[in-house]
Amino acid sequence: MSESTGTATPDRPADLPAQSPPVDPAVTASLKEKPRTGGLSFWAGEGGEGAKRNLGLIGVLVVLVVIGAATRWDLYSNPDWVWGNTLTILKLASVVGVVTVGMTFVIIGGGIDLSVGAIVALAGVWATTVATQSYGAGGMIFTAVVVGVAVGLVNGILISYGRLVAFIATLAMMVAARGLAAQISGKQTQVSNNSFINGIASTDLLGIPLLVYILAAVVAAGWVLLNRTTFGRRTVAVGGNPEAARLAGINVRRHTLLLYALSGLCCGIAAIMLTAQANSAQAAMANLYELDAIAAAIIGGTLLSGGRGTIIGSLLGVLIFSTITNLFAINGLSTEAQNMVKGGIIVGAVLIQQVQFRSVTQFLSRNKLTTPA
Repeated sequence: MSESTGTATPDRPADLPAQSPPVDPAVTASLKEKPRTGGLSFWAGEGGEGAKRNLGLIGVLVVLVVIGAATRWDLYSNPDWVWGNTLTILKLASVVGVVTVGMTFVIIGGGIDLSVGAIVALAGVWATTVATQSYGAGGMIFTAVVVGVAVGLVNGILISYGRLVAFIATLAMMVAARGLAAQISGKQTQVSNNSFINGIASTDLLGIPLLVYILAAVVAAGWVLLNRTTFGRRTVAVGGNPEAARLAGINVRRHTLLLYALSGLCCGIAAIMLTAQANSAQAAMANLYELDAIAAAIIGGTLLSGGRGTIIGSLLGVLIFSTITNLFAINGLSTEAQNMVKGGIIVGAVLIQQVQFRSVTQFLSRNKLTTPA
């Protein structure tokens, strides 16, 4: 009798052949997970989805440039003006862009931070006090970064260990930080007398402002942290499903704490950049930066419920809003109209996210029902 007849023994079930290798369920699942699609596999996956979304955002930027050229051809016909205007847009986007990088991490991790503008103001005011300026540029930068991280840690502690809702905790911090900044400054504008700090905004390297290099460095660091490190993978996991992340061994509370500290770090860097631009700091600086950062992240494809987002998409979102601001300025349009357009863009982006999320959910549900076990 052949050995493959499937005779039952204590070591071998009757329904398996005698020489069948052991089956690894994980391997089987991975084979069933994604069909081979040849050269189009990248565009069918999550990476392709992000790439297509970013291409769409680049298309929006091109459309805005075309609109600008059509409405003010007298300006756009001058190549020198176009280059200078491009640098102006990049400088305008630099400070908000740095704040948006931190905000993107927080939102991907399932949170929200309404206090970023107030943190920038508090860090800037604290860094420009007479006592702090006496320690030179290094003391000012160190103070701004430490204040930003410290306030971010307080947010993280309240949310992670105090079990406060992120919206409420950061809203309270927004009010408290503005109040503390006003108390420290005596409701007065504090002038920066440090030539190195003031020179950050006016220094160019190879014809490009130093502020743009700082933004590029922060974006590059954020991209590597999100896409090439365990911290980034854990951020996506915590934002996508906190309970599953906890069961997988991730310390969700500690990771959430670190996310808000990272946001505070970005706010500290932005505070120095904004202080350099104005050569001063005050409690009212960086007003509504939290809304700009959240809006840019949403436009860039970051899911408000967490678990998905890209740094490059958020950067493109910042550039879109900065370009819109510049477009309205060169056409002499009011700030009120600009804010209405921004509000409409935010609502449209959220609606598109909801439609896409429902479509993906329905597709997965149908696929689960029709896939044989």
